Amino acid sequence: MRVLVVEDEQLLAEAVATGLRREAMAVDVVYDGEAALQRIAVNDYDVVVLDRDLPLVHGDDVCRKVVEQGLATRVIMLTASGDISDRVEGLEIGADDYLPKPFAFSELVARVRALGRRATIPLPPVLERAGISVDPGRREVIRDGRTVQLAPKEFAVLEVLMRAGGAVVSAEQLLEKAWDEHTDPFTNVVRVTVMTLRRKLGDPPVIVTVPGSGYRI
Repeated sequence: MRVLVVEDEQLLAEAVATGLRREAMAVDVVYDGEAALQRIAVNDYDVVVLDRDLPLVHGDDVCRKVVEQGLATRVIMLTASGDISDRVEGLEIGADDYLPKPFAFSELVARVRALGRRATIPLPPVLERAGISVDPGRREVIRDGRTVQLAPKEFAVLEVLMRAGGAVVSAEQLLEKAWDEHTDPFTNVVRVTVMTLRRKLGDPPVIVTVPGSGYRI
C-alpha cells in the first residue's frame, strides 16, 4: 500500500510514517498542502493521511482537489478539533474518514488499511492463493500450515502479488507500491527482495518470473 502523510508537525509526521512503514506500507511525507498536491499529481497513492490545518494550501483544499480529479485515492483527515461539526464538514468536503487528535496509532493503522481496501477492487481481509494465506491486518503469512516470518518489504511485495489475483505485476509496479519516492528507480531492490521472498516461502516455488513483464503468483 502506498500512503502519503501530510502533516505540518514534523515530529508527528515522521512518527506516523515510521509506524506505517513498520506495517509494510510505502510512505512519503510532506509538511504542507502545496507539496501534497505536487506529490498527488505524480504518484498513485492508495491513502492520504491529511492534516486539516496546513500551511500554504489548506487541507480542505487538498481534499477537494483529490475529489475533483476523481482519483481512487482515499483521504483520512486528521485534526486537533474533535467537534462533531468539524467532522461533518470534513466528510462533506469529500474526506473518506476523519480522526481527531490525539489518536491511538493502532486505530489509525486499522483505518488506513480499511481505506486502502476501498481504493482497489474489494478483496477479502485474508488473501489466499497457491497454498499461501496472507493476513495484512495481523501481518501474518502462512504457507501450507507453516508460519512464514517476513521483513516489511518482503511482506509488502507478497501482498501486492497476492492482490493481483494471478495477474502479472511489473517490477515498476512493485517499486511504486512497496517503496517510497526516495528509492532509486534503477535499483535491483525488487529482484533481490523477490529472491529472498521465494527462499522464505520455500518449495515448490510459487512466484513465477515472466520474462520482460514481471512476476505473478
